[in-house]
Formats: sequence, structure tokens, C-alpha cells
Amino acid sequence: MLTQWGMVALGGAIGAVLRFYISETFPSEAFPWATLSVNLIGSVLLGALTAFAAANLVSETTALLLGAGVLGAFTTMSTFSVETAMLIDEERWVTVIGYVAATAVIGPLLALASWKGTQHLVG
Repeated sequence: MLTQWGMVALGGAIGAVLRFYISETFPSEAFPWATLSVNLIGSVLLGALTAFAAANLVSETTALLLGAGVLGAFTTMSTFSVETAMLIDEERWVTVIGYVAATAVIGPLLALASWKGTQHLVG
């Protein structure tokens, strides 16, 4: 049986491969769609996972595998930061504002909606 560290590592490997697949499948020359997508999808999934964990519908080990592991590696603050810095360097101000707003506002709202919606469904 894998330790907690092993579960996070296993999940991280899965999340990293999924993240790389999306970035390779959906190139983002005009707008960083791949990074925005993984971060918003990750927000929804982590919100739901939080509700499942709070209701004791997933084990701590499963929460570590999926939350800290898969979703931790799947989502990416560092790529968001570098892409934002590159857009600023290119003086693409409308894109910067849209990208930062979508990530910083829509992401948390999706996480909250997913968390509360799942919480409502699981009772």
C-alpha cells in the first residue's frame, strides 16, 4: 500500500501528464487557453472534491491522491504567472486584464459553486 507521500506523487505524475497533454493539444499563441482551461477545470473539480471529503464520501488517501496529487499538478499557478508576465512584456493589456480576471475571479467562483452545489447534492 502506498504511503500518503506515494499517493501524492502518483497523483502528481498523472496530473502533470494530463496538463502536458492539454498544453500540447491546445496550443495557445493568441491567448493562454490551455492554462486557463486547466485552472478553471481544476477549480471545479477541487470544489467538488472538497465537498465529498467534508461529507466523508472519499477517504483521506483518495483526497490526497486526487486533490494534492492530480489536481495539484494539473493546475498551474507558475505557468499562469509566466504567461501573464509575457503578456505584460508584450503590452497586450486587454489580454492581460481578461486572463487575470478570468483566472482570479472566475476560478474561485467556480470552485465555490462546485463545492456548494456538490454539498447540496450529497446532503
